[in-house]
Amino acid sequence: MTEHSSDRRQKPGHRTEEVVSPVVWGGIAALVQSLITSGAFGAKYPELCPSGQGFIGTNETALSLAVKAEIPGLTWPLTTTEKIHHGFWIEKRPFAPATQLVLDLIEFCYRTVAKPIKDSHHKDLEHYHLRFDEKEGKQTFIDDINRILSRNNIVYELSNTGQMVKHTSEGSHIRLSTTKFDTGNPTLDRMLEDANVKFINPDPSIHRQSLEDLWNCWDLLQTLELPENKEHFLKSLLSEAVVDKAFLSVLDAETRTLNVIGNTFHLRHPATARSSVTDPAQIDYLFHRLNNLIQFILSQCDTLP
Repeated sequence: MTEHSSDRRQKPGHRTEEVVSPVVWGGIAALVQSLITSGAFGAKYPELCPSGQGFIGTNETALSLAVKAEIPGLTWPLTTTEKIHHGFWIEKRPFAPATQLVLDLIEFCYRTVAKPIKDSHHKDLEHYHLRFDEKEGKQTFIDDINRILSRNNIVYELSNTGQMVKHTSEGSHIRLSTTKFDTGNPTLDRMLEDANVKFINPDPSIHRQSLEDLWNCWDLLQTLELPENKEHFLKSLLSEAVVDKAFLSVLDAETRTLNVIGNTFHLRHPATARSSVTDPAQIDYLFHRLNNLIQFILSQCDTLP
């Protein structure tokens, strides 16, 4: 990815922005329009040479119909301003669609973009026919989109699989989405994998669901042997995982604290009287805290019931 001078001279900012602002949306809309102009969506939505000899660009009408059908609520042409009526005069203000619509558009563009390459020249009509390099076009699109998102501290990024994910440390989202578990309990394996995938999902409700799912994994892990005696089984797991008594005491305190957190913050069972964690930073903190404990226990214990 091409860097700016400020990227090389400064530390990257904290990516905390959950909402795509009008400024960010303006950059994304400009990028999409430039790709239309260059013919980069022509492999999927081609503008044909009048003589039928090849592709010459993007058919924007076909592209717009597809976008509006797949992303209801997103207007075309892509609008970056809105009109505010004040009696007899109209004010234009910067505008951005709902963030989820923007993320859906980015994924749509990834699926359909390809690098246009000039091929044969049609002398009579003074244009070139195009061929397309899909792999290079998609990688360039990933780089361009992620540069916009990163420089504006947006928490989302476009992965190499074409999905919008929550930004984590480099490669972390790939690890979370591809990690397979083999605990000996297929239900627990599936639940852990599902929680990881939900954690990197940009949809706030799904992202939060990952925390509740992980706490359910924690409950199941503690009750694999005897549901009615989970405290005894947890102690046996910790004893198997750690030999050092001082560190074992730390882990024992941590498991008790996490169980209290689960009960207090509505992470285990429905309880309207309890508070609920909704702040994304708090969700991230608690997910990583419990996930690290579970990963440690599983890595140190040879077998589970």
